[in-house]
Amino acid sequence: MSTTGESTTQVSVDNEALQRMRFRKALARKKRKEREAAGEIKELNITAMMDMMTILLVFLLKSFASSSAAMTASEDVRPPVSSTRATPKDTVAVTVTPKNILVGEKEVLRLSNGQIPPEALQGRLVLPLDAQLKKEVEKLKYIAERNPAAPFNGELSVIADKSISYDMLITVLYTAGQSQLENYRFVVLQDEGKPQ
Repeated sequence: MSTTGESTTQVSVDNEALQRMRFRKALARKKRKEREAAGEIKELNITAMMDMMTILLVFLLKSFASSSAAMTASEDVRPPVSSTRATPKDTVAVTVTPKNILVGEKEVLRLSNGQIPPEALQGRLVLPLDAQLKKEVEKLKYIAERNPAAPFNGELSVIADKSISYDMLITVLYTAGQSQLENYRFVVLQDEGKPQ
């Protein structure tokens, strides 16, 4: 008789252990679902999304409407006035002032009495300008190799003071041509006084 009592006790112990295990699993499952539900977004706030989209739209429109070419304002440079309608492009920019020659915003040559120093010239080639333009061309070609949307087109923007001599401009353009920058654009101020 003792064997029957032992088996009944063991079955009831096993049932209790099984029920405890099922309860723990159910409790763990419930806690996991609560944690997952806490991280979910139940509904979208359409007003906040519309505000965000409006701000993005205004930003993109302002970015698209602005000119892509950057010109450094300087008291030394007074470009000539023109009635052109062409918009400037973002290209390599060479600035020629009565005091110096710059590529972008970096000074590459200081002029002496408005002239290119003889030691900086080799024929019509301006050596410091040529070196800096070659670096710019290498950088543009490197970008063009990796980004088909930005091909190298050999364009140059020349920002020159209206008092710069034709001879100096020809020297600068010759130097740029030796660096594969063969398409020139002269930056001018738009004359707003005359009708277009």
